[in-house]
Amino acid sequence: MVDVSSLTSVGRRVTLRTDDDVRIEAVHEPCTASVTDTAVVVAHGFTGSVDRPALRRAAQVLRRHAHVVTFSFRGHGRSGGLSTVGDREVLDLAAAVRWARELGHARVVTVGFSMGGSVVLRHAALEKGSNARADAVAAVSAPARWYYRGTPAMRRVHWVVTRPAGRLVGRYGFGTRIDSRAWDPVPLAPFEAVPLIAPTPLLVVHGDRDPYFPVDHPRMLAAAAEAAGTPFELWLERGMGHAENAAGDELLDRLGNWLARP
Repeated sequence: MVDVSSLTSVGRRVTLRTDDDVRIEAVHEPCTASVTDTAVVVAHGFTGSVDRPALRRAAQVLRRHAHVVTFSFRGHGRSGGLSTVGDREVLDLAAAVRWARELGHARVVTVGFSMGGSVVLRHAALEKGSNARADAVAAVSAPARWYYRGTPAMRRVHWVVTRPAGRLVGRYGFGTRIDSRAWDPVPLAPFEAVPLIAPTPLLVVHGDRDPYFPVDHPRMLAAAAEAAGTPFELWLERGMGHAENAAGDELLDRLGNWLARP
């Protein structure tokens, strides 16, 4: 459901309502290069937003291949609500995908970075067959499993999410408002979602220098896809770090090609 619509220098900006009545800011930008019926819905990482430079850069590269919808997850940017760090964010993505379909795009695909990568995987499994479904899904720098603390970067993230002082840092340092409540129930883990995605095509992209999640995470996702017969590709990118901040234009261009192909 769309509450508000306006035209800005960035694109058509709207406020969407999720199924649990959270307001989500979203932006639609048309493809710049060719006529296409594909829209790419982009899910940012934790502490990101629709207006962050890394997401804006990714959107501009992807627009060479398809129409692009970007949005801010709950608790991020000018969206309402509180971040649940990948749980109820599936509802935010579903609202953005439905809006893309309401705009008339026949084929809607999703790409997510880091936390957004875990969300697109779970969304593809949970919304399969609905009007919020994804026709293809790409997860970049995504975790395979929850509660991972094996790197210093992830231990810092856990401090931000679980400690009162950390949540204050999240709010005032990163502009991210985090729910203090623990998950109940614990959501389906990304590697558990992957077998449920078939026959939707899946792309897993990960850098071999990711400081948050080492390469056993993408390999775990790929193994789950292979075991279930989910059609998938795995790209291990040499020298790449983490998520949208580390995704160069060449990778984003390849990603756009993969997402836009029928």
